[in-house]
Amino acid sequence: MIQHSQSGFSSLPASKQIGLKILIAISCSHFLNDLIQSLIPAIYPLLKEGFNLSFTQIGLITLTFQTSASLLQPLVGLYTDHRPQPYFLTWGMGCTLLGLLALAWVPSYGLLLLAVALVGSGSAVLHPESSRVARLASAGRYGLAQSIFQVGGNAGTAAGPLLAALIVIPAGRSSLSWFALVALAAMAILWWIGSWYKQQQRTKKQQLKLSSGVTGKAGQHSAVRPVVILLLLMFSKFFYTTSLHSYLTFYLIHKFEVSVQTAQLHLFVFLFGVAAGTLLGGPIGDRIGRKQVIWWSIFGTAPFALALPYATLFWTGPLTFLIGLLIASAFPAMVVYGQELFPGKVGMVSGLFFGLAFGLAGLGAALFGRLADQLGIGTVYELCAWLPLLGLAAVFLPDLRQNSPPEE
Repeated sequence: MIQHSQSGFSSLPASKQIGLKILIAISCSHFLNDLIQSLIPAIYPLLKEGFNLSFTQIGLITLTFQTSASLLQPLVGLYTDHRPQPYFLTWGMGCTLLGLLALAWVPSYGLLLLAVALVGSGSAVLHPESSRVARLASAGRYGLAQSIFQVGGNAGTAAGPLLAALIVIPAGRSSLSWFALVALAAMAILWWIGSWYKQQQRTKKQQLKLSSGVTGKAGQHSAVRPVVILLLLMFSKFFYTTSLHSYLTFYLIHKFEVSVQTAQLHLFVFLFGVAAGTLLGGPIGDRIGRKQVIWWSIFGTAPFALALPYATLFWTGPLTFLIGLLIASAFPAMVVYGQELFPGKVGMVSGLFFGLAFGLAGLGAALFGRLADQLGIGTVYELCAWLPLLGLAAVFLPDLRQNSPPEE
């Protein structure tokens, strides 16, 4: 187990100070990557009007993006567990850059799906490898490192709708090409991170093995029940989250007759709550245990989710912020919990969890789009509000702190 000071990164030796720089850099690159990705759902109203799309077709856009990311992520993670590829991160961002440029100019719905698939493929590379880099640079504070990495993505996801409302919606879809500069900046950061990662592989070949997880009693047989429970919890979390991420703007426009820009600002409030929750979830899990964070995060969302369909426009903002804050805090704890279940398989576990997150969100978006066409967008929010109650299943997760030495 890697030793570290309880007083924080500032009191670590010089060799561990470098880890903080890497964590900030990987979080910044995650911010830039997810900012680009979040432009896709943010411009759904623009795409719906420009291509004359139904809600079902909108859902298929999300499904295509999420599926291209989810199917590849576990495979990338499994491959790089055995053959680390430091510069995969840069090439993945290059794929995102191509998808972004295509998204700005494609003339048909079919090519639009191809463009979002390219952006999704870039995510498939970035998430498992970045999660490995974050753990390698964590100095043993795995939850905190995972939160720093993930909060960059959540902040980028929150910034995307805001920039879309200020830039893309007024200027048109072609203005997406301006964000190519964002992708190029991310490629430069990721190249520097890749160089650091390569040096770590050369000088400390045992580092990844030592940082890959706890060496307790958890194994494949004992992990069957917690894996099943985690799958159920991820279904609950990401199906509900995608109902807000993909359709909140349409819901607000339909129910309260607000403008697209006003609806985007409300989406930003929700995503800002998501970013704050992500930052808190990891370090709290380091202190009180991953199980406790997962339990309170998902089940604790239920009262606010059930109240949302009946709230006024004034209360919708605070409710969506609290929902985002609570439910997002679960994911850093879930990823580290999974890494502790399967020591030595950081890439595979990270890819699997991020891939499932993308895949479940895509399926949820497609399903809710179909339901919105048939039953109305308001009914969708009344039905999916019950999903966080499945967070009760977290009670049955084993507490891994009993099977491993303390990290502090």
